[in-house]
Amino acid sequence: MIIVLVGAPGAGKGTQAGRLVETYGMVHLSSGDLLRDERKRGTDLGKLADRYITAGTLVPDDVVIKMILGKMRELNASDVILDGFPRTVAQAEALDLALAAEGQKIDAVPYIMVKPATLLDRLGGRLTCRADGSHLYNAKYNPPAVAGICDIDGSPLYQREDDLPDKIKTRLDTYFAQTMPVIEYYRAKGLLREINGEQDIEQVWYDLLLAIGKQSEDPGLLVG
Repeated sequence: MIIVLVGAPGAGKGTQAGRLVETYGMVHLSSGDLLRDERKRGTDLGKLADRYITAGTLVPDDVVIKMILGKMRELNASDVILDGFPRTVAQAEALDLALAAEGQKIDAVPYIMVKPATLLDRLGGRLTCRADGSHLYNAKYNPPAVAGICDIDGSPLYQREDDLPDKIKTRLDTYFAQTMPVIEYYRAKGLLREINGEQDIEQVWYDLLLAIGKQSEDPGLLVG
């Protein structure tokens, strides 16, 4: 199964992706994380991407897709969560073509929907683990057991620079401007699965499992 997990910053996408990884062994591929890793390791792909990033231009779609598909082959991953890509309709179309050439396709596109006002409130209190950026908390909605300390690995928590108040609104405006056409693209293909992200975490988790076929309508019956 290949899913494209969609949600604005602060929607809880990282939290739910982490649960899919832990519960079902799915592979979480974030385009941003992959690019940073390729550059850090100094691979040919990383060096190519670095030239664009250093010049202040976007890394071309074909480079990002090659990186994602290469990682899927390297990990021999059959259950994949794509995160942060595609961001435009052109990228979505290119990804569809590349996957088709590999005999694969997108199976579902869960969209965790949260109102902008709620996102602003959540992001203002978001805390990130310094050791593992996928360990996320919120000072108001999902605090750690010990203030300032990650429950999972005991590392310190911090507020990312792009979660500071003066950066949040710009991030959200950019996200919605870029992403809404992609959402409509997947809606037209019958792949979009809308989830109310303003519910409590457990209900969002249940609805996410239902959206990707891991949960039946019967709350007590898991699938697969």
